[in-house]
Amino acid sequence: MNPHPAGERPHSPPPAQKPAQKPAQKPAQKPAQTPSQARGRHRRATLLAAAVDLLTEGGFAAVTHRAIAGRADLPLAATTYYFTSRDQLLAEAFDRLVDTELATTRTWITQHGLTGLPGQIATAGRARQLGLWELYVHAGRHPHLQKIARRWTDGCVRLIADALHLPPHDPRARLLYTTISTLWLEHLVEQRPLDEAQTLLTHALHHALQNALPPP
Repeated sequence: MNPHPAGERPHSPPPAQKPAQKPAQKPAQKPAQTPSQARGRHRRATLLAAAVDLLTEGGFAAVTHRAIAGRADLPLAATTYYFTSRDQLLAEAFDRLVDTELATTRTWITQHGLTGLPGQIATAGRARQLGLWELYVHAGRHPHLQKIARRWTDGCVRLIADALHLPPHDPRARLLYTTISTLWLEHLVEQRPLDEAQTLLTHALHHALQNALPPP
């Protein structure tokens, strides 16, 4: 027996609706740098540049929070806000000086070869060199500087090894660097007349090269 009256059809269920598709998500974008972030980066860079300047001008003792703030023309509190301690400031200043020195030495060797190093040593800016060597010596008492001191030495040895087509850890490259660095430090401390210093440096490096390397 048909339960539905004649002429009537049973109601069909409505067609299933497809779930609404979510709009495609755009790749996440980094938030734009806020003015306060840009200002903070600028302030920190200014303080670090001031520390490097003071270090090259007056050495280790010249780098104080008050002197850095004064040189950077920023409040004294900014130095402790952007740097946790004086040790951190010194380490980052030393790191920057080492980067500059390695880049300068690499360029000089590329242009003049190893035999041109006496000219670089004799005529380089004395204040910056003294700042570098003073921090190098202080690294013996300050462990936070030792890693940077080793990076400087290892970087110089690699530059010499590359110039002589030697393996990076060849002892001959280390011997030559030891000779050069000793002459370098002697020149900075003793400040002999320029002509005399350059002659001594040139002759010493010439003999060191002859003794370190086999004849062609």
